[in-house]
Amino acid sequence: MNTPSTQQLLQTMQDASGHLTTNDRRNFLRRGVSYVAGAAALGGVSVTSASGLTSNLPPNEPQWGRQLGTGVVENPYGFPSRHEAQVVRRTVPWLTAESISSISMSPIQDLKGIITPNGLVFERYHAGVPDINPDEHRLMIHGLVDNPLIFTMEDLMRFPSVSEIKFIECPANGGMEWRGPQMEALQFTHGMLSCCEWTGVPLKVLLDAAGVQTEGKWILAEGADGAHMSRSIPIEKILDDTLVVYAQNGEMLRPEQGYPLRLLNPGWEGNTSIKWLRRIEVGDQPWHHREETSKYTDLMADGRARRFTFVQECNSVITNPCPENPIRSKGFLEIEGIAWTGRGKVKGVDISFDGGISWRPAQLKGLVLDKALTRFSLHSQWQGEPWLIQSRAYDETGYVQPTLAQLRDQRGVNSIYHKNSIHTWQVGPTGEVKNVQIT
Repeated sequence: MNTPSTQQLLQTMQDASGHLTTNDRRNFLRRGVSYVAGAAALGGVSVTSASGLTSNLPPNEPQWGRQLGTGVVENPYGFPSRHEAQVVRRTVPWLTAESISSISMSPIQDLKGIITPNGLVFERYHAGVPDINPDEHRLMIHGLVDNPLIFTMEDLMRFPSVSEIKFIECPANGGMEWRGPQMEALQFTHGMLSCCEWTGVPLKVLLDAAGVQTEGKWILAEGADGAHMSRSIPIEKILDDTLVVYAQNGEMLRPEQGYPLRLLNPGWEGNTSIKWLRRIEVGDQPWHHREETSKYTDLMADGRARRFTFVQECNSVITNPCPENPIRSKGFLEIEGIAWTGRGKVKGVDISFDGGISWRPAQLKGLVLDKALTRFSLHSQWQGEPWLIQSRAYDETGYVQPTLAQLRDQRGVNSIYHKNSIHTWQVGPTGEVKNVQIT
């Protein structure tokens, strides 16, 4: 039987723009399935995998369907398939001096949907992960309040809870790339980013119980870790959407994510979402502690530094293709990626195949939520031509993701924070993908 190849089928339905219409894709799937089914029925199909193994492929019954599997209590918590063992957090050894004050990156190139599993959420520590007994943990609220309060975990969990899906991002995400491309991996260029469902109590509810005095304009949030990590946060943010969180993706926080209690400032620098939260002080001005003077400031070209640049600006990146996900064969391809903004909702994403000369609108996929990851895609095909592929997101406030040249014109190259410029992947003739910059 003369069965047409996938490539031949794709070639017959290419429209004038080089993209695939909805009917094209449907016809492709229908025709592809019918040809394979017909060949198998006639005994004319001979399928061989890359490894040369055929015993588990149609029309044979797979080996795993002919024996018993493991029982329900083999591992009470469960674990991913062994075939997904490569989907893990990774570190850059030279990035920091010590692991207790370091960071790991999420494998965003392998993730589906918008929720980051708890075991894959990026990590950032300033003094390692403390081992906290929740029965002995307390949250203090004091300062410019009428009624200083101390809450146990039991007290906090008696308040009405809320659950919200929000992204969290280190402001240094992409910071290694300010002066030039360094990392040949999406996980290392953009992996200080995760998105979860967070459950807890709005901080404004707790402050209402304490009674904030008229002079109270800022709060200081402090952690219980060895560094006593702390950040000053304006009261306007607290009254908007700050949460005191004790659960993440349906379970209690993991130790590396702040167990038993953390702050969450949606859309703001991840370092303001203090982990292992132990103390909230209300004051009339910011405190200017170490992490908001020597660390989380943006050094400008003239030597001055921007302070309190809380909001994570609109950003996006293509996840397929990318260095970890090269194009493996010519033909139909779904370009995929993620976009996010600390200003609200993503409104749209455009994709360029020629380094920003021309743009095509992508489709937003699934949920489009306030201050959450948003997925996008564009159906296309690749015939071996070179691509300089980019994504450009814009949000509901009208903010448009800048080019690298635009960002450098405003900020110089001295900072390591808030690099949200358009990112470029170079696709070569064999489908390999490299990290490049266009200035």
